[in-house]
Amino acid sequence: MSGDILSEVLRSVRLRGAVYYHVSTSSSWAARAPAGRDIAAAVLPQSDHVMEYHALLRGSCWSTLDGLPPVRLQAGDIVLFPHGDSHVMASAPGLDADPYVEHYFALQGMPRPFSLRIDGAEPSMAESIDSNADTLLICGFFGCDLRPFNPLIATLPRMLHLQAAQAAGWTSQFLLQAAEESQRRRPGAEALLERMSEMMFVEAMQRHAETLPQDSHGWLAGLRDRLVGRALALIHEDPAADWTVDELGRRIGLSRSALHERFVELIGQPPMQYLANWRMQLAAAQLCSSKATVATIAQNVGYESEAAFNRAFRRLMGSPPATWRRQKAA
Repeated sequence: MSGDILSEVLRSVRLRGAVYYHVSTSSSWAARAPAGRDIAAAVLPQSDHVMEYHALLRGSCWSTLDGLPPVRLQAGDIVLFPHGDSHVMASAPGLDADPYVEHYFALQGMPRPFSLRIDGAEPSMAESIDSNADTLLICGFFGCDLRPFNPLIATLPRMLHLQAAQAAGWTSQFLLQAAEESQRRRPGAEALLERMSEMMFVEAMQRHAETLPQDSHGWLAGLRDRLVGRALALIHEDPAADWTVDELGRRIGLSRSALHERFVELIGQPPMQYLANWRMQLAAAQLCSSKATVATIAQNVGYESEAAFNRAFRRLMGSPPATWRRQKAA
């Protein structure tokens, strides 16, 4: 994969992780997770987009997403829902339950992670993990920005299953650490688990990219491609440069037309459109995280005039950058 563009993108779209529940179950059980958009304001209120994950610490279970075949999870497996779809976790395929949207809002502000017990289709809060349970799950959320431009999420499948055999060695340590911190509730445990869950997301993305078929399309496939990956690396190394398709092609050894065609085939948009979108994402990140003036940010991302930047930002986001910044800060 070309450079470490993945890390740069995840920083820019403000990836956040959270461990919310340790779930203990026995016998026959089912739980339906609400769609991420329905609970985003409760679980990760500063994120545009919320996706849930489940890591299986003990036992086995099934994960079901409407329109896809059920997936069986074994101890050490992780399943992630990149598009924030509602889904079912259960002891067997075909079982279902009602989503408990209000439950997430009722727990806002309480220290995490919580312990939850599921009997049948009825979840209830527990004092601690049931060490005698047949099945133990660690459940949490990832949040990120989708706008102005997140090239990663759209290229991911609706369900991403990372099997224990595919995971790095530290992933099993994360599962054990999450269970231990839930029991001991030491100061800083929540922050520690947040960072570890974010590492788990990066690991899942790396593994997914490595297992993509050779004829795949999308942003991750573009990163892996020898020529498009180099063009992406040049754009990300210096997004403020006065790039043209001719110059990018010259630098990687492709004609203008060949680069355009190959870039569109893999990424789904022309190189200059990708550059413009990425500049807007960098600008939005700076508007959120710094006190730099709009004029300075415009120059940082490659615009010669503040007026041109304002027009481009408004066209994409629906409001001028200064207004958008105030709305995000409110």
